[in-house]
Amino acid sequence: MALLEFNKNGIYCPQADVYIDPWRRVKRALITHGHSDHARWGNEYYLCTDSAAPVMKYRLGNQMNIESIAYGKTISVNGVKISFHPAGHILGSAQIRLEYKGEIWVVSGDYKLEDDGLAEAFEPVKCHAFITESTFGLPVYKWKPQTEIFQEINDWWRSNKEQGKVSLLTGYSLGKAQRILQGLDTSIGKIYTHGAVENINKVMRKQGIDLPPTVKVSKHVKKENYIGNIIVSPPAALANPWTKKFKPLSTGISSGWMTLRGARRRRSADRGFVLSDHADWDGLNTAIEATGAEKIFVTHGYTEIYCKYLREQGYDAAIVKTEFEGELAEINEGSKNDENEENK
Repeated sequence: MALLEFNKNGIYCPQADVYIDPWRRVKRALITHGHSDHARWGNEYYLCTDSAAPVMKYRLGNQMNIESIAYGKTISVNGVKISFHPAGHILGSAQIRLEYKGEIWVVSGDYKLEDDGLAEAFEPVKCHAFITESTFGLPVYKWKPQTEIFQEINDWWRSNKEQGKVSLLTGYSLGKAQRILQGLDTSIGKIYTHGAVENINKVMRKQGIDLPPTVKVSKHVKKENYIGNIIVSPPAALANPWTKKFKPLSTGISSGWMTLRGARRRRSADRGFVLSDHADWDGLNTAIEATGAEKIFVTHGYTEIYCKYLREQGYDAAIVKTEFEGELAEINEGSKNDENEENK
């Protein structure tokens, strides 16, 4: 029997009787990070990292039994050694390592290799079997250093200010939005935030994360106050009538999908910035090689193409169908909640 198996509820460790990021309600869940396709409501018991816990409690509710653990600390559950290691995806994100009788598996969740200055930097973990995402598992996806992307963003904002426009830049409310905030040049102007973004900001500030000053968009702010300044909001806001009150407006999307021509047009934005919290093609390959694993399980993304490539490189690779959605889920998650937050 393998240390981990895949069933209707998710990734399961029979020996420890625990699930990793289950997509149906279970008794005990180990959670890699707080995005809604990985941390779902209704489990009896959750275990995540110390820095992921505040946001998970905010999103899932304090009534949930959520416990946390430090990176690198090992616990033993029925003989299975379990530890959490930085994944570099968002604040508190983790790869989960499980070891039993000398066999080591690592569930990576979502991850990226570039140190963005906000999430705990990715650390490779040696193992025999590695479960990887493939959100951007095509050679076309190769990220520029984030310093270059933020230069593009700030130049765009500065140009909009000179034209008397409001800048509206989207990024999912947990993780991407705060990464954007840290990269903005506050000498250009003031930063306003959608309510869903600001609520996550409050949680992170309480846990000691240093974010630049922001002002929540509200009906109490005069329309002329937004001119020349920037608004950071969830992607779903682009389809929301509330954006009309910011005209004259220039809109931008920050996402790995902006690599492909037409992606920006399909979302009716003026600019697209290639900024992702997932590994690009080179990042995926580097991470997998660093594990030393021979067995690779490929989940959400370009699974068939990437799995075929890994086999050609000599890996024992297989596709695992999961309910994880990668950046697509993060873009779409909580759109109704985001709208509700803005109306408060």
